[in-house]
This record gives sequence, C-alpha cells and structure tokens, in this order.
Amino acid sequence: MLLEQTCAAIEPLDGGAIERARRHQADLTKPHGALGQLEALSVQLAGITSELAPLLRQPTIVVAAADHGVAAEGVSAYPASVTAQMVANFLAGGAAVNVLARAAGAELLIVDAGVLTPTASDAPIFRAERLGAGTGNLAHGPAMTIDQARAALERGIAIAADLAAGGADLIALGEMGIANTTAAACLTAFLAGAPAASVTGRGTGIDDAHLRRKVAIVERAVARLDPAIEPLALLAAVGGFEIGVLAGVVLGAAARRLPVVVDGFITSAAALLAQRLAPLAIEFCIAAHVGAEPGHRIALERLGLRPLLALELRLGEGSGAALAIPLVRAAARIPGEMATFGSAGVDGPADER
Repeated sequence: MLLEQTCAAIEPLDGGAIERARRHQADLTKPHGALGQLEALSVQLAGITSELAPLLRQPTIVVAAADHGVAAEGVSAYPASVTAQMVANFLAGGAAVNVLARAAGAELLIVDAGVLTPTASDAPIFRAERLGAGTGNLAHGPAMTIDQARAALERGIAIAADLAAGGADLIALGEMGIANTTAAACLTAFLAGAPAASVTGRGTGIDDAHLRRKVAIVERAVARLDPAIEPLALLAAVGGFEIGVLAGVVLGAAARRLPVVVDGFITSAAALLAQRLAPLAIEFCIAAHVGAEPGHRIALERLGLRPLLALELRLGEGSGAALAIPLVRAAARIPGEMATFGSAGVDGPADER
C-alpha cells in the first residue's frame, strides 16, 4: 500500500554530501561556527538534496484545514464556523500566512481535509481532500475510523508527490482548525510521553476554567489509549484530518528528498506522528520556530529539532514556517556564493598556516 511503500522508500541523508558540506563550511571566509545554526542547516540541506548549494526556487506552504468534534466541549474561544471562514480568507489572500508567504516568495496550497462546511472553489491554490465533515468528538470516542486515518496519510503523501512533480523544492507545513490544539495535545502527550497538563495550552486564548476542562479532556483521551497502540490507530483515536494529511506530506516529501519546514504546535504533532511511522523522515525536517503553546517545545525536543526562531507565535496557519523560509534559502545559498579563504586570498586560521 502507498503508506507502507512510502515509509520504506525514505532513506538516510546523504552522508558523503554532509561530509563535503562540512569541509566546505570550514573553508569559507569566516571563523568556524560563526554563522551558528545556518551552518548546521546548510549541511543538513546538502544531506537532504545531495547538492552543496540547492537553489530552493519554489518553496510551497501546504495549509491543511479541518474541523474537530471536540470543539463541542468548549475547548476553543472561537466557534467551529471560523475554520471555513478562514479557508475563504486564505483563498482571498487576506490571512497572515498570505502576507508572510508573499514576503517570503513562497507559494500556497490550501487543502480542505475535512472542514464542516465545504468550500466551493476552482482556485489553483485550492485542493479538496475531504475525509468527512470534521472528526468525531475525541472526548467521547474515536476521532475517525482506521480507514479515514490511512486515507488522510495517503492523501498527504499524494499532495507531496504532486508538488514535487510540479517543481516544488521545499515544502512548509501550515494548518487551520478550531480545536486542533486539543488533538495535537493528545498526540504529543502520548508520543512524547508527557503529562497532559504540560502539553495543553490556551490555544485561541481560553480562560482558566476552559483550560482546566481542556486538560481534563486530554488526560481522559490519552488514558484510554493502549500503550502499544499502532500509529494509524492513534491517529484514528485522537487525531485530526489535517494532522493526518500533514503527517503524510512529511512522509511523501522525505521519500522524495525534499526539505520540510515544520511550523507550530499542530504541525509538530503531525511530525511526531510521521516520526513514529518512519523515524528517518525527521532528518528531512527543519523547525521554523518555537511558539507560545507549551506543548510545542516538548514536541520539538522529542523530535530532536532545534527551532530557527523564537517569536512567541501562536497563530498557526504556517506563519512561522513562512518567516523561516528566507533563512532556509539563505543557508542554502551560503556555500555556493560565499568565497573560500583560497579564492578570496584571505589567510585562514593561524594554526593552519
């Protein structure tokens, strides 16, 4: 099946390219390590693409949207109707991610993975991959069926394949879904082995009483899970359609050796799921930022990803990923455009002379 074939196709980063990139970094006209995380990112990109200085001409942000039955429990400050309204805002170009994508020179793809109200649009940036009119209420039962969970992942894989075929050379993740921080908290609590209270935040800005209710819901949902549960069953039990699709995008991009920029808490939960399905997939991931949601930092630590930015963002949409794209592209350009000590006639470190 597509999911299993994709996971099996993910290979380690190119060790030879990584070693060449490290040697080249050491020969550039700067003290060793002077460009900090950009140096490590440059080396990672070489390992992903097998190119010393990949051009990254066509970055694309995939914003997957879906609704969540658990919104009925009052875990969000906004009604579920906002998800569909924000999809319309994305398509009209008026959301934060639209502005930031334009600033970054990135394309957008808006995916309806299961919004309550379907969007009727033939816009080239829109793709309907509806798995249902929102998930079930995870507070009282499974969020989706096993078949829906598999379909979500495989549709994400297909999206990555289609983007790669269309020339995308970097894929960033974004999302929209009222109550999706509750699903993300459940996944993160289980996959990172963390207490519910440590990964559950205020999301859209709920008050203390609603936060206590949200934590209790996450605690109960995670307590129902079998410790040996398989990833598909885990997604079905407490996940979201957009989270499954984005996890599939991670897997599909990794199988095609494309870098993936992970955005906020929800996309990090998707990356955790992808990691459980195919551990090597995370070698292809770059953490855009660490946000205000408490579970985001925990998820990134479990993933072993070091964020590029810390701006206290908690918007989602792919906003942090859009902000990080210029940094990723800059890191990719450094090896190809920066002079070496030899080419510039600059003396290297004293101990090498």
